[in-house]
Amino acid sequence: MTTPVIPGMHPDPSVCRVGEDYYLVCSSFEYFPGIPVFHSRDLVHWTQIGNALDRTSQLRLTAETPSSAGIYAPTLRHRDGRFWLIVTSVSHGGGNMVFTATDPAGPWSDPVMLPEVGGIDPDLAWDDDGNCWCTVAGVSQYRIDPATGESFGEPQRLWSGTPGAKAPEAPHLYRIGDHWYLLIAEGGTERGHGVSIARGSSPNGPFEPCPANPILSHRGTDEPVQNTGHADLVQGPDGSWWMVLLGVRPGGGTPGWHVLGRETFLAPVSWVDGWPVVGQVGSTPPWPLDPAAVEPGRDDFDHSELRPLWVSPRDRPEAHYTTKDRAGWLTLHGRGADLDDPGVVFAGRRQQHLSCRARTLIDPADGSGGLAVRFDEEHHYEIEATSGEVRVLARIGPLRTVVASRPAPSGPLVLGVQIDEARELRDARSGPDTVSLGVEEPDGTFTVLAALDGRYLSTEVAGGFTGRVIGMYAATGTVHFDWFDYEPLG
Repeated sequence: MTTPVIPGMHPDPSVCRVGEDYYLVCSSFEYFPGIPVFHSRDLVHWTQIGNALDRTSQLRLTAETPSSAGIYAPTLRHRDGRFWLIVTSVSHGGGNMVFTATDPAGPWSDPVMLPEVGGIDPDLAWDDDGNCWCTVAGVSQYRIDPATGESFGEPQRLWSGTPGAKAPEAPHLYRIGDHWYLLIAEGGTERGHGVSIARGSSPNGPFEPCPANPILSHRGTDEPVQNTGHADLVQGPDGSWWMVLLGVRPGGGTPGWHVLGRETFLAPVSWVDGWPVVGQVGSTPPWPLDPAAVEPGRDDFDHSELRPLWVSPRDRPEAHYTTKDRAGWLTLHGRGADLDDPGVVFAGRRQQHLSCRARTLIDPADGSGGLAVRFDEEHHYEIEATSGEVRVLARIGPLRTVVASRPAPSGPLVLGVQIDEARELRDARSGPDTVSLGVEEPDGTFTVLAALDGRYLSTEVAGGFTGRVIGMYAATGTVHFDWFDYEPLG
């Protein structure tokens, strides 16, 4: 089974259990609102219930924030009736910070800054005496007061993973039975990614590494899920142990291209001689599953606020995004910035299926805008409508071109994008998918204006830590969208 439990760009998962409920958060990088929050009753079916950072007082990402910067690797924990969320912002004025909430759906507090805590990927754990320990990539540890941000004493080096392995990061500290366990990722978040663990008698160590490290890695295998790492442990409803982790699904020929970003997967964990043994990634739990309500693929923009799944690069000021100008429509007011610019007005949702279709009814009014598949400012495809014309544009690194165009009648029209996974490879250079952009005719026929190779909107080409986001944008003037529909295919 290769199906992620949360598909699309949802990396660096952190999970906690409260009674019969599970809550999970992920990294969000340059997108606003930040840190999606999910709920589940069975660890398999997850529903997004909000975003932890949904106000500018919590999250300020300036135009100088590059793609794949922003919010990194949150840890979510629950203690004394309160949820604690610690995270790193790598943008200007950022650092490590703590947020709290009594309801994980929000609202979450403004940040408590941790000015003396350096590094990324912070973790929170409390010992029996109530001391709070913050462990960061590297791997170093601080004693802190998460309520005030105060640190006590100097940071202590703990354990840096397998000798010679790069990037010891994503530490999580747990008290399980008689031991404290320190779980880390190592090997880098690419194909060499893995999970290793050590144990000690106290939260400060000394730590003894597991003789079977890495306890999980798909490096050098033909497993369809690769880059496995950045894990967190949790107990299932039956008391068994499970691991949430990130992984990718490469497609096409060599070297393999993953386009959805790093996704959240689930794996079983058993214990042998006091050490965790990780089972097959994608295994189905043995308990009765509790399917969540299916998130509708269509949005008619009938509510005053956008649903939690909608994200925008860096900010979303009300002056440029609103459902109140025209009832039942999303209105975007352009800032004179297109998708090459960090200031573009864009509202999108993560691509979550290897094959899918997205459509929107657009009224370009007095502006220009359309439907886009975005990876970052230097890698995107879009179909754009303006007065009397529709055109397909492609930006690949330093190259930007109009691929196709055709006349269009004035007034509303339906724009579409269809993404088809490559089922058969032409040769070793075959890309992972094809991205077709076009117009839906009045009779429902989809006219493709351009079919583009999807490899150029992949991490292996673009670099960074993110994945594809599909959505609507306004470059200039005012552009209205009546509805947006996203549909998985195959």
